[in-house]
Amino acid sequence: MNDVIVSENLKIIQESARDFAEHYIRPHVMEWDEKQHFPVDLMHRLGEQGFLGVLVPEEYGGAGLGYQEYITVIEEIAKVCSSIGLSVAAHNSLCTGHILQFGTEAQKRKYLPLLATGEWIGAWGLTEPNTGSDAGRMQCVAHREGDHYIINGNKSWITHGKSGDVAVVIVRTGELLDSHGMTAFIVERGTPGFRAGKKENKLGMRASETAELIFENCRIPVGQRLGKEGEGFIQAMKILDGGRISIAALSLGIAKGSYEASVKYAQERQQFGKPIAKFQAISFKLADMATKIQAAELLTRKAADLKNQGKKVTKVSAMAKYYASEACVEIATDAIQIHGGYGYTKDFPVEKFFRDSKLCTIGEGTSEIQKLVISREVFKEFK
Repeated sequence: MNDVIVSENLKIIQESARDFAEHYIRPHVMEWDEKQHFPVDLMHRLGEQGFLGVLVPEEYGGAGLGYQEYITVIEEIAKVCSSIGLSVAAHNSLCTGHILQFGTEAQKRKYLPLLATGEWIGAWGLTEPNTGSDAGRMQCVAHREGDHYIINGNKSWITHGKSGDVAVVIVRTGELLDSHGMTAFIVERGTPGFRAGKKENKLGMRASETAELIFENCRIPVGQRLGKEGEGFIQAMKILDGGRISIAALSLGIAKGSYEASVKYAQERQQFGKPIAKFQAISFKLADMATKIQAAELLTRKAADLKNQGKKVTKVSAMAKYYASEACVEIATDAIQIHGGYGYTKDFPVEKFFRDSKLCTIGEGTSEIQKLVISREVFKEFK
């Protein structure tokens, strides 16, 4: 009976997210992509519908749902526009998720209702110009002066770096390479010494804003610290465990969007007197797509189940992110091939899915980093 209830709940969430995407996103997809326009008004509307506080308890203004529902929301939005799917994922799992998981009660009550309802847009900063996966060498630093911290340095590749109303940033408060030498802070837009820098001109995900964060003698009260000094890196790794489920879900949405467009096109496109779906070369590509999607979804749903149970998810979330993102690129590539020359034009959705897909193998840890995480966890099991 419980499975039936879950299935019905997921179906309602799926239909709600699908209807929203069709009505408010699909008509503007290519316009936003061409102009690299980040639709702030749409984010506010997403918040009103509960899509920006999926995992936030109702007492803080959220929807109070779990990771299965969260995956479904990301997937349905990404099937229409992966840029918006990325922004929804980053807002939920990174900034909002960090405050939810590690904030004090006062911090939660101050920020979560604003973020969950979409009144405020959130950003999260770990990466720097010269430290991507090598976070231990970060150069953005903070030192304490009485009841404040002074932050100096830059963060790069930050989703909502310009438009975000609040950012959670991890900066160095100790020695280089010390995993206990980093601390997380909540920084509001408008804080003196805190501003946005360059907005990136990207291959894909162009409607999801990516920019620098710049700190120049930015004074932050001690009360804006998340957890204790020195806990920032450990917190970030736990946030990324959940964030990888987000990217797996995003990959799944792109893959399904590419696949569904390809099935439709293959049934309509005629060559040599019959639909191209009748040719083995095409039908086998579609069979491979369907199989990869099924495998990616099962891994992603398993990671979500572990996360909902509060169990360790490091290995499985890395596996889900790694497999789903690589499969997503392969499926988007095959979708272009099935469409032929038309797939190379902006008149068909697979062109955009192809460009957007590659980020999934890079963001929140490259495929190579996922392999490193997975192999480390495997070796731990055999000690």
